[in-house]
Amino acid sequence: MKTLIVLAHPSIKDSKVNKRWIQEAIKYPDKFTIHDIYGEYPQEIIDVKREQMLIEVHGSIVLQFPIYWFNCPPLMKKWLDDVLLYGWAYGDDETANYKMKGKKIGIAVTVGGPEESYSKNGSIGFSMDEVLIPFKATIKYIGGIELPSFIFYDAVPETGDAKINESAKKYSDYVLNL
Repeated sequence: MKTLIVLAHPSIKDSKVNKRWIQEAIKYPDKFTIHDIYGEYPQEIIDVKREQMLIEVHGSIVLQFPIYWFNCPPLMKKWLDDVLLYGWAYGDDETANYKMKGKKIGIAVTVGGPEESYSKNGSIGFSMDEVLIPFKATIKYIGGIELPSFIFYDAVPETGDAKINESAKKYSDYVLNL
């Protein structure tokens, strides 16, 4: 089954890294469905049934977004709140066939700061693994299978094309090997 890449970038046309990653994924239309939720829902009114159907027909999911203030962009949070409903995504009945149970889910993020800032002794004081805990907890809570995260540091306008292209190759390997 194909992988659903749920892209949540408020300005993908101005992005350097996320846009480049998507250019890599587009090369494999038989492997990925790229779902740009900011492009799909400019009024931020999510078609929950459509989103749930998209999830159901894909074998795995990648949540892709830039980190904003140690969190996801607002529409990604709304998407999670609206789509991952009790009774569909998860619930109390251990025998029920909830749609997120056993679904493989990865997280691909870009971060504006350098990697060394994201450590106990760094300027942020927390690792990216710690910053991503709410997403990892969500995956666990809905019964999904957490895949390793893919993180790109120093995603700033000055980042050179060579570093971005290298990350795009690594991203391609990441999503192709989920």
